[in-house]
Amino acid sequence: MDDAQRQFLYDLLTTPSPSGFEAPGQKVWLEYVEPYADEVHTDAYGNAVAVYEGGDSDTEVALAGHGDEIGLMVRDVTEEGFLKLSRIGGADKTVTRGQHVTVHTSDGPLPGVVGQDAIHLRDPDDENGKQPEVTDMFVDVGAADGEAAEELVEVGDPITFSSDVQELEGDRVAARGMDNRTGTWAAAEGFRRAVEAGAEATVYAVSTVQEEVGLRGATMVGFDLDPDVMIATDVCHALDYPGAPQDKTTPHDLGGGPVIARGTQNHPQLVAAGRQVAGDEGIDVQLAASGGPGGTDAVAFYTSRGGTPTLDIGLPNRYMHTPVEVIDWTDLDEVAQLKGTLAARIDEFEPFTAGI
Repeated sequence: MDDAQRQFLYDLLTTPSPSGFEAPGQKVWLEYVEPYADEVHTDAYGNAVAVYEGGDSDTEVALAGHGDEIGLMVRDVTEEGFLKLSRIGGADKTVTRGQHVTVHTSDGPLPGVVGQDAIHLRDPDDENGKQPEVTDMFVDVGAADGEAAEELVEVGDPITFSSDVQELEGDRVAARGMDNRTGTWAAAEGFRRAVEAGAEATVYAVSTVQEEVGLRGATMVGFDLDPDVMIATDVCHALDYPGAPQDKTTPHDLGGGPVIARGTQNHPQLVAAGRQVAGDEGIDVQLAASGGPGGTDAVAFYTSRGGTPTLDIGLPNRYMHTPVEVIDWTDLDEVAQLKGTLAARIDEFEPFTAGI
């Protein structure tokens, strides 16, 4: 992985793009993929698509990730000048208080903090009690009163945590928004690698919007593109840390390689194809059991046009939906390599049928 590829992820991670407000991040993504594409375009809500026309093959394959992140929103302004909150997506109330945040106003970014009672003032008996809801929290931007605050912000302004990208030991990186800038990075990088491999199929790279609020963008763009095959990437739970709840989902390890899901939206022949390509590329993969309704863009893609063969390739991620999500660079690079190689070789595995 070269410096440009690494910088691309950092640019995505440091560009705030909460659900419904993705345009800045989508611009960063399009700028990266455009040199490899025959065409790029967006739709009315900001889903971004790059197209490589390919060769003689009639097959169309899309590589996707979602470009939005969770966050907060200004719900109201109090007479005292504090900002009351609502959630954007699955913001975690247990990590919200005492955080630096940025309010994204029409006049630019405004720094603030989520207020928290000092430990000296809290009842010791309440230390392990119920966490307050996000709607009971507030942001302090330093305004003297409500009138001053209303000069700075409007109801509906989005808010993101102000955490930075941190290089940890080895190949580990921490940041907010790994869910799912890593997926859009892998879609763009897989696209680039498929193009450079001379893919015969038409290949799309897709960065969707509003996944965190109900797979909205994937529903739109899946219907619009109508590809023959869809390969989506989102983060999945790495549970290789102390006290992790091993019984909640399939446990995965950072550094253990991409995760190929089995069941529901994951077409069995695409699962087999992904595992074969991984083996040919020397990529170790982990498996995931997907027996429920699912919560990634793949769920929307595979039913958007009456049944599109789809595969979820996951990236192990510690501490999901917190400001300190941690991933492994090697895993991410291998996800992109697997997506790109599978797209370049997709004709080898067709047709995708139910085998009945």
